[in-house]
Amino acid sequence: MIEIIEGLPGNVAAFKATGKVVQEDYDEVVNPLVDKVYKAYGKVNFMLQLETPLSNYSVMAWLKDAILGFVYFTEFNRVAIVSHQPGVKKFTNFFGRFVPGKFRGFLGSEVDDAKSWVSGFDQ
Repeated sequence: MIEIIEGLPGNVAAFKATGKVVQEDYDEVVNPLVDKVYKAYGKVNFMLQLETPLSNYSVMAWLKDAILGFVYFTEFNRVAIVSHQPGVKKFTNFFGRFVPGKFRGFLGSEVDDAKSWVSGFDQ
């Protein structure tokens, strides 16, 4: 399941993934908030706190995630991915060098740092 992380500035679409993640999580939670932030700010600061293994994402959730990435490919300003898995942090930091926007990985113990960083807004 994916739920919205509250308490961040309006330019941030922030989410926490737990348990099983399915297509409806994107259709009903992620996509509407990302679209709202994009329409209000013209760019999206995005944070995903992974509290579940990536293997808990359904095939359709992976597809929805990929589509989201393609639709907003040039519209992401800052993307923070938080995970207890060091490999996710390393991958995010490496991958972020090759795409528009700023991408940064954080460990689960750095969630407050991730929230602070993703809340910044660069034009």
